[in-house]
Amino acid sequence: MKRVAAAMLVLAGTAGASHAETATVPGSIQLGPRPFYLVDDMDEGPLKEKLKSCQAGPFEASAWSIAHRGAPLQFPEHTRESYMAAARMGAGIGECDVAFTKDRQLVCRHAQNDLHTTTNILATELASKCTKPFTPASGNTEASAECRTSDITLAEFRTLNGKMDAGDEEAVTVEDYMNATANWRTDLYASRGTLMTHAESITLFRALGMKFAPELKKPAVEMPFEGEYTRAAYAQQLIDEYKAAGIPPSDVFPQSFELEDIQYWIENEPEFGKQAVYLDDSYDSIAGWSHMDPSTWGHGMRELKEMGVNFIAPPLWVLVTVENGRIVPSAYAKEARAAGLNIIAWSAERSGPLKDGGDWYYRSVKAVIDNDGDIYTLLNVLHEEVGAAGVFSDWPATTTYYANCFGLK
Repeated sequence: MKRVAAAMLVLAGTAGASHAETATVPGSIQLGPRPFYLVDDMDEGPLKEKLKSCQAGPFEASAWSIAHRGAPLQFPEHTRESYMAAARMGAGIGECDVAFTKDRQLVCRHAQNDLHTTTNILATELASKCTKPFTPASGNTEASAECRTSDITLAEFRTLNGKMDAGDEEAVTVEDYMNATANWRTDLYASRGTLMTHAESITLFRALGMKFAPELKKPAVEMPFEGEYTRAAYAQQLIDEYKAAGIPPSDVFPQSFELEDIQYWIENEPEFGKQAVYLDDSYDSIAGWSHMDPSTWGHGMRELKEMGVNFIAPPLWVLVTVENGRIVPSAYAKEARAAGLNIIAWSAERSGPLKDGGDWYYRSVKAVIDNDGDIYTLLNVLHEEVGAAGVFSDWPATTTYYANCFGLK
């Protein structure tokens, strides 16, 4: 069994200081009650019986279970605490979404311009440096703010505390704006959210025995930044931090929504480019796009494969549809698999309760989603019929449980 042992981790502390800290992870994976709750909530049938038969464990880490921003169902995303929780739940791959600071240091944030919803910046003196300071709601105008990593230096970034991603658009005070966590998430673990640099995430994931799925985020600023920091330099800097840490390319799955980034890595860092993951969001930019009609896609699957793309990752709903009352692979999934592309799906457990058909992530299969246990029905189709190489999850215990039950390493 793969075990995750205690590891020594040197982290840069707040305000530029440094300190040594021990990252202690249990010798065995701990899934907690949620996967068992979900299995109990499933409709009766062979899949439920199969999953129930695995309840005694033991459980081990699996690369099929990919931590999406750590474990943000309950922990502030892209924080040390969130990453540690994901490792304890058996995520075999961890994700640091990569943005850059004013002094061009790489840090883990879901977007370059989300500090106002994912940190406490609005309650600090750094709020004055935000691109758009907090504006309260008034009449028909919603409350707003925009705080970018590029608004502040790394030293300033380190002084912030991570929080659950939320902002109340009806708020008239900063306090109310920040106090907006969805009622199906929790603030129980949000009092301490230790922000991390990309390099620190590399050190932590390696110590925890995890592989790496960094995502190069689309800049919110005009590039080249300050006239000289180019998109290519940004993409190269991400790879350089793995090379500096001595991480083998086979352990790294660099991601981007921008095909130009994937092509850059394929051409300039081919060993890393082999596993570059194209996050396909063409559904959001092409009029008439349909996951069931290849003629509407921006790129054909074989065309992508010929470019050197080996991994493609759309959201859950793009990969499935409903036929005769059951979830089945979509035309998109079939075409991707036929072209020899590895498929990764995102993101399980990103939604609230599924009793009403789920949210955006379930949009193509809402007709057959009516309870939380249906997540396992969907995961089973993604595994056995779509052939997904892995699934991102906001609560990796759920995907780890499935992976262990079906022997997915």
